[in-house]
Amino acid sequence: MSQYVTVARQGEIAVVTIDNPPVNALSLHMREPLYAALTGLRDDAGVAGIVIACAGRTFISGADITEFGTPKALQEPNLPMLCALLETMPKPVVAAIHGTALGGGLELALSCHFRVADAKALLGLPEVKLGLIPGSGGTVRMPRVVGPQKALSMIVSGNPIGAKDALASGLVDQVATGDLVADAVAFARSKAGAKPVAVRDRADKIQNVDLAAFDAAIGDATKKSRGLEAPLAAAQAVRNALTMSFDEALKAERATFVKLVQGDQSRAQRHLFFAEREAAKVPGIGKDVQPRPVKKAGVIGAGTMGGGIAMALTNGGIAVTILEMNEDALKRGLGVIEKNYTTSVSRGSLSEEKKAERMGRLKGTTDYADLADCDLIIEAVFEEMAVKKDVFGKLDRIAKPGAILASNTSYLDVNEIAASTSRPQDVVGMHFFSPANVMKLLEIVRGDRTAPDVLATALAVGRQAGKVAVVVGVCHGFVGNRMLGARNDESEALLLEGASPQQVDKAFTDFGWPMGPFAMWDLAGLDIGWRNRKAQGKTAVIGDALCEMGRYGQKTGKGVYIYEAGARTPKVDPEVDALIEAKARERGINRRDISDEEITERTLYPMINEGAKILEEKIAARASDVDVVWTNGYGFPIGKGGPMFWADLEGLKKIVERLEYWHGRTGKDVFKPAPLLKRLAESGGRLAA
Repeated sequence: MSQYVTVARQGEIAVVTIDNPPVNALSLHMREPLYAALTGLRDDAGVAGIVIACAGRTFISGADITEFGTPKALQEPNLPMLCALLETMPKPVVAAIHGTALGGGLELALSCHFRVADAKALLGLPEVKLGLIPGSGGTVRMPRVVGPQKALSMIVSGNPIGAKDALASGLVDQVATGDLVADAVAFARSKAGAKPVAVRDRADKIQNVDLAAFDAAIGDATKKSRGLEAPLAAAQAVRNALTMSFDEALKAERATFVKLVQGDQSRAQRHLFFAEREAAKVPGIGKDVQPRPVKKAGVIGAGTMGGGIAMALTNGGIAVTILEMNEDALKRGLGVIEKNYTTSVSRGSLSEEKKAERMGRLKGTTDYADLADCDLIIEAVFEEMAVKKDVFGKLDRIAKPGAILASNTSYLDVNEIAASTSRPQDVVGMHFFSPANVMKLLEIVRGDRTAPDVLATALAVGRQAGKVAVVVGVCHGFVGNRMLGARNDESEALLLEGASPQQVDKAFTDFGWPMGPFAMWDLAGLDIGWRNRKAQGKTAVIGDALCEMGRYGQKTGKGVYIYEAGARTPKVDPEVDALIEAKARERGINRRDISDEEITERTLYPMINEGAKILEEKIAARASDVDVVWTNGYGFPIGKGGPMFWADLEGLKKIVERLEYWHGRTGKDVFKPAPLLKRLAESGGRLAA
């Protein structure tokens, strides 16, 4: 019928094949011939059953996100019309699912009477991760197929399930053991002749539901939503499927979808979806640049960071040799790794078999010579230039030709580190975020002489380790920590001028951050920042004083807050309040009431300003890269799209005006608007354009 949809006959069974590369998205140019094909087959008396299959590497992976907010998204035939057509077919329709059936793809499959899946298929409704809910019946049909509890879990989390789980829950009717399409055709043939029952007419799994218990399940499922609209809306939509008629619930779902797709949160989350894909496109690294093979990696340091990096690499299937300076430190580090894996097993997120497999890829050593055959070596030693250069000097002598030498530095000059070797082209920064086995961000720091294939390799290793990688340039702190420095300076100043740590932290959590800056200090360890400041010849009035008192945060039971009996819940400590007041008096500061609005302006606006400077200096290739760094590495609320996207929503003119106000009042350079920011504010431009 078209290049996107073809129909073939296998006796009385018609096989409709969708071919809309690369992921068979539900674009208008595919929906039109698909609707026409299905209408024709519905009226064809010679057809007893229909199989819907897809060419390429996957089933329909979802809607065409590029059409959201455009006339094409609404142009008929739209997805709800396709679903309604499938559901009212007088002959059995079977979806043959391979690869992924996600979002609109699964909604279309749910509208079929039956589903047959490949053993490796993944099925899910991930719309919540784009700030949306399913908009074509997913929240209404899914509870009728798998039951309300399973539907709630899948839709609110957005996480897909595998074919085995899908079969057990009733989401698929059969897992193919041979050729998927052949098995689906056989299944359709076995159902031919009998009037199929539409999903809309299946009510057994949504009857007599204990709504009080279900509401409690909603509370559990949405407790980490942190101001995001979509998880709560998704939960309500599933609840509607239990309390409303099918058509009423369908209408309510569509209205919610339309409202969300027009809102700032979904726009922000869709921005991040595309931003992560753009981040993989690095200037000067075309498809012709091939990564070097990495089968074995070395990690220097078995502490919190080194151990986490080793876990991330082994999780990605890379063999790792981890180096420590003595046997005790090595044994301790390997013990922590095994304990972490054991915890994952106890939680059910990892099997004993997988744990053994990952631990089997790990080898410990105290001898640099054991790193000689590594393809990639990452150091995770103290953040001091002399220490880093000493390590790289040793690596230069023992590493094989072509081995990539990477530094996990958070701040330091990668060019200076590279200059301590005879192979600067093989040196790159690979800044993981703690805990490295959990946090998604990987800042890849491109030195002046870093070879293109070294960058390509770092990107490939990042993907293999499950990281979101962003390539950045060399400057103190790169993108994330450089902007964090601008924020932290003002966080301390606010304390001296009258705010309390808990007020500042609450302003941050109310904004949508998982925790405030002072709770984060305690979690990370105040001594880390103290050591870094000493190396730079800098000071921090409150932070340094706390460290001098031995208050390093959660690990010592005291930091900005106090932690009783090893608990992680922060409590206000009058001793810290007294310290802040004393330091303010020493400096002749008259403390005053400070509003939450002032806290936001003086902490987040300087971050935006620093981000604009980073773009001017080409440390980041694009504003969206900055957003990817901050949402994946620092907890910036995804519903606000990252600092650059949020700045556009906030209004660049407003930000510049307030920066100029605070610059005039304090004289601090951190408030002096960057030229780029001023130009955009004056011209009506956008940072994240």
